[in-house]
Amino acid sequence: MYARIATTRWLLGGGIIAGVMLPVVIGVVGATRRGYSVWRNGVSQLGTGDGAWVFTVAFVLGGVLLGGFALGLRHVLRPGPGATWGPIVMAMAAVGFIISGLVPTDPALGYPPGELPVPTLAGRIHQGAGTLVFGGLAAAAFILARRFRPGARVLATFSTVTGTLIIVFSVAAGIAYRLDSLGIWRPAPAGILEQLSLLAAYGWLIAIGIHYRRTQPVGAST
Repeated sequence: MYARIATTRWLLGGGIIAGVMLPVVIGVVGATRRGYSVWRNGVSQLGTGDGAWVFTVAFVLGGVLLGGFALGLRHVLRPGPGATWGPIVMAMAAVGFIISGLVPTDPALGYPPGELPVPTLAGRIHQGAGTLVFGGLAAAAFILARRFRPGARVLATFSTVTGTLIIVFSVAAGIAYRLDSLGIWRPAPAGILEQLSLLAAYGWLIAIGIHYRRTQPVGAST
């Protein structure tokens, strides 16, 4: 029993590490990459051009850590609301991170400098992986909000707000990207809106990981 509790705590810790590591790495790389605009360019564009390997390593490692976090959630949520779908949608997000890291997106919005925005199969796969990331994280937040609602209203509200922000900011980023691509609004804040969506998710991951590491139900570890 004690070994399982220790393993679960380590797995949950992976979500905390991912929530801290990803924004730090992406923030540093985005601020120092020549020609990259945090305001305009999407996070995934750091996976193209010089130094793309840093993005690849960060997102693949983040996906692996989130996969472990999903397993940790499976342990602590059983039994009860969200015990099945919470870990599943979190695992979907983990897969999305890994694919996003391994399959680069297409050049776009002037980055990498000098490359034409030509659509490719890899770019479409990457977009599908992004849907898994944002959709999975938002769904996980909403599912756990329902789980928290009876006795932890602060966490329930926090989770609901987080899920909403992930969707609102990611959709707004997509609209801004389209307006910029069409030359209607240039430069549009597609990059910063996407960053805000991810930052909401990272903060939530850290909070949920800390919560469950501190308050593991005895029944979930036996």
